Amino acid sequence: MTAAPPAPSPASTRPGRHRVLWLSTIAFTLMFAVWLMFGILGNPIREEFGLSEVQLSWIVAAAALNGSLWRLPTGMIADRVGGRVVLTALLVATAVPTFLVSRADSYATLLVLAFLIGFAGNGFSAGISWNSAWQPRESQGFALGLFGAGNVGASVTKFIGPPLITGTAGATYFGIIDGGWRLVPVVYAVLLLVMAAVVWFGTPRHDLKPGTGAPLDQQLAPLRQMRVWRFSLYYVAVFGAYVALAAWLPLYYMDNFDVSLQTAALLTATYIFPASLLRPFGGMVADRFGARRAMYWTFGVMLVTTGILMMPNGHITVVHPDGTQTDHLAYELGLVPFVLLVFVLGCAMGVGKAAVFKHIPEYFPDNVGPVGGLVGMLGGLGGFVLPLLFAYTKEWSGFPSSTFVVLFVLTVVCALWMHWTVVHMLHRESPELAHHLDHPTPEEAPA
Repeated sequence: MTAAPPAPSPASTRPGRHRVLWLSTIAFTLMFAVWLMFGILGNPIREEFGLSEVQLSWIVAAAALNGSLWRLPTGMIADRVGGRVVLTALLVATAVPTFLVSRADSYATLLVLAFLIGFAGNGFSAGISWNSAWQPRESQGFALGLFGAGNVGASVTKFIGPPLITGTAGATYFGIIDGGWRLVPVVYAVLLLVMAAVVWFGTPRHDLKPGTGAPLDQQLAPLRQMRVWRFSLYYVAVFGAYVALAAWLPLYYMDNFDVSLQTAALLTATYIFPASLLRPFGGMVADRFGARRAMYWTFGVMLVTTGILMMPNGHITVVHPDGTQTDHLAYELGLVPFVLLVFVLGCAMGVGKAAVFKHIPEYFPDNVGPVGGLVGMLGGLGGFVLPLLFAYTKEWSGFPSSTFVVLFVLTVVCALWMHWTVVHMLHRESPELAHHLDHPTPEEAPA
């Protein structure tokens, strides 16, 4: 006779919940590093294969696309079979194409492998579902923020990539592994397999599966609510834009400020760190003051920073009646103020990412997997679309700062939709709702 698994204990006293949180966060950090490794590998790949900026943007976009497509089913499956199984499977599945990148010999091969490596990005949905099941509701904002801080993995390659590429260029290891940029994916493939073993053997065997037995239509029912799609657009602005910019900034720095790959990587890290490490702080802010207030602050700061960053360097030339010309209102944003503004932009995104996901267990406590999966999927798809928009708008306009025009317009749309929703809800219900914006009530109709 088989012993039944132990009955679930209150979330605040479940043994193993801290191991779930920390090991899933470390695993997600590694997977995020792999997912965005082309941000640093892109320049040596561009030089070796003779790629254009648009071609390189498709490699970055391909990884972002597959890292988003499966977030909804991944979250639902994690709810049904447990995050432990799903996260381990994703770690193993990502290791294979990651290793094969080191053997790539054509642009087409790189595109296919970049797409397959995108499976790493779907680890986010598995981890959100897993931690939502294990962590107590009163601290879910912080817990999900801490897990989401695994986004800092985007900076890992920025630190280890350039010295590893430079220090091993031209070398060969074990007769089959080339040095230079090709060594980086080999190292990551080994780490992914090691991490898969750590997650599998280091977390509780009896996993929590809140979606077990729930009909598919019941799991998908919340997706018919407009607020889910609104949250998804917010996440495009704070996460999709983060993914796109983290991959795009190294090239932006090298092309516009004439710095080395290593310097560009370090400068990009000053954006990635606050955009990732402030996510737990953003969760605490959302826990304390409410997610909508945090989103107002986030969008306000993003509008100011992107509004300045989108201004092109140059001046206004006035042609006088006698044919002479004079230049006025010269404007140029130097490297230091540019880095500072991007740093502040990263801080806002770090808070905003946590605030968006604070909404989900508040409004959909029994459907975190599918709702979080959809929000994560559409946010990640922003990481697919935005690098292409960056490349094509630059090609069309000739202005490198058009990158930030795209982000400014996206933020304006999100901020206006959110504010219209809040004002509409207050006018429809009652002024007293102004003090309860972040806590759904039974009387509140879907907004």
